[in-house]
Amino acid sequence: MPDNGVEAAAMPDLQQLKQQFPVGLDVNWVDASLAPEQQPLRDWLLDPMSLTARLKRHSNDFRVLLLGQVIQPCPAHEAISGNHTNNGISEGEEVLVREVLLYCDGIPVVFARSLLPTNSLTGEQKALAELGEQPLGQVLFNNPKLSREILQVAKIAPSLRVCELAHMANVDVNHPLWGRRSLFHIEDKPLMVAEVFLPESLAYREKKL
Repeated sequence: MPDNGVEAAAMPDLQQLKQQFPVGLDVNWVDASLAPEQQPLRDWLLDPMSLTARLKRHSNDFRVLLLGQVIQPCPAHEAISGNHTNNGISEGEEVLVREVLLYCDGIPVVFARSLLPTNSLTGEQKALAELGEQPLGQVLFNNPKLSREILQVAKIAPSLRVCELAHMANVDVNHPLWGRRSLFHIEDKPLMVAEVFLPESLAYREKKL
């Protein structure tokens, strides 16, 4: 693939895509035990390892398009409780919202939305606010202090804004999409990462990879 693969695919609508920020993700998250049985979708949704690393293994040209990031209060529908030993993210808590599209060989395959509480962006974690188009997942999973506390999944109707974003990126959405969100902790500092598998994702292919 040429070095400008992502730009060539996205340039016609690049500014339009960025103007959609923040896209948001107001969906009904449920426990991971309710993930669909369909394979390989279930395998991708419940994979405990780095999604970034897996996407890189299945593409020649992996890229991140930063749609935008901004500090704002955590919306009520995105607040998430921790377990009995770790904090979650509370409604109204100040968070850094980061949204990206992940591209494989010039095709957008994942929309990701992260909430990083500003209280978590201290010490070594300050760098998480300055990633630009570096993949957040790669940075997180390279940290030996990372723990994953909660995994939830959601079915996403084609009418939601993330699907409109996919259309703008020249990807047709003809069926409901699925996503997952994880609550991570680094040294007791919480952060949330939600990922939606777009229609061209391998998660919807019949052959398990």
